[in-house]
Amino acid sequence: MRYKSAVPIAKAIEKGEGRVTIRGWVYRKRVLKEKTFIILRDSTGLLQVVAPTGVLDHLHIESALVVTGFLKRESRAPGGVELHVESVDWTYVGEPYPINEDAAAADSEHLLDLRHLWLRSRKMQAILKIRHTVFKAIHEYFGKNGFYEVKTPMFITAAVEGGATLFRVDYFGQPVYLTQSSQFYLEAAIYSLEKVYVVAPSFRAEPSRTRRHLTEFWHAEAELAWAHMDDAVRVGEELISHVVERVLSERLEELKLLGRKTEILEAAKPPFYRVTYDEAIEELQKKKISINWGDDIGADEERLLTRELEKPMVLHRFPEKLKAFYHRNDPERPEVTLSFDVLLPEGYGEVIGGGERICDVRELIDKILKFGLKPEDYQWYIDLRRFGSVPHAGFGLGIDRLVMWITGVDHIRDAVPFPRDVRRTKP
Repeated sequence: MRYKSAVPIAKAIEKGEGRVTIRGWVYRKRVLKEKTFIILRDSTGLLQVVAPTGVLDHLHIESALVVTGFLKRESRAPGGVELHVESVDWTYVGEPYPINEDAAAADSEHLLDLRHLWLRSRKMQAILKIRHTVFKAIHEYFGKNGFYEVKTPMFITAAVEGGATLFRVDYFGQPVYLTQSSQFYLEAAIYSLEKVYVVAPSFRAEPSRTRRHLTEFWHAEAELAWAHMDDAVRVGEELISHVVERVLSERLEELKLLGRKTEILEAAKPPFYRVTYDEAIEELQKKKISINWGDDIGADEERLLTRELEKPMVLHRFPEKLKAFYHRNDPERPEVTLSFDVLLPEGYGEVIGGGERICDVRELIDKILKFGLKPEDYQWYIDLRRFGSVPHAGFGLGIDRLVMWITGVDHIRDAVPFPRDVRRTKP
């Protein structure tokens, strides 16, 4: 059925007076002796609906309702306005709702099992709105800065990050894999478009059960021709800063609902802190962490490095063995690569991984062999260096991790609508 005169709840609150028709779902219900108070929700807000007892009493939480009435100013009501019912135009009486939002623990397995219903909660609604703004701002930044969006395949035949974390798929009798990254295809596109990006899902078969890992996650990746590591760092800083600014300008109410303090977000402006891998190892050793030069800096170490930071950190020049084969070694110090991570403050850790790519064909083949890989598996990628190669650099940003930090949630599962991790593939 269509209700042409129905207005969004936010518009009804803005109007404040007069006759309107609204529609939504029952968020709360309170039955008194003579009146029933319904808090009705839609995607734009909450509105208190007042009806004589006996009219709306039968509606369970999350029942759907279309109602017409007169708006009245009421300071005690959400938004300072309430609707006094004139007519109930349509209802769909739902069954007793299996979630008590007030008592729910956001990280409970129960809520993950009922994720299809938990999306209706005020918390998830706020996160999804912020997530929408994050994606929009990513496209906005790249569009305003001369990048072309490229669509890349999800089926691949060679690993970008590591063969051990590939999901194998039968492709008409031939083995292929779900993509870990669109980087190689973006590198191909820079020789046509120079500055390119993609926003797409990536898949990694990591058996991790940490608060920041998913097996399916959203990636924003960018590659730039005629560029070096510092150019990619600058773009990554600007991108994060732009996204945060957009969220602060458009989603303050949602951040407030989530209890997110905005001071740390407001400080996320370039330049970010710059710390070399060497300096990070020294700092961790000062903190009595058992770590040596050449060891990986994992999630626990990142948390220690960033827990008290006021804005993000660019951690750069990792040892060769810690980064993928395609990273260019620093000509002035060959044992390290021109690679970088961007670490978010408050202990959230890595959100960007990137660096300068090897542009010389012989250097690339030697590196592939050094890493124990087969050049024939990367022939088309090697071809890019055989025909007019140029210095280039890029990065991948984990969008879900960025949303996790912006919203201040404790687990990455709460930053996505339907999380996929090592234990969960439904709903």
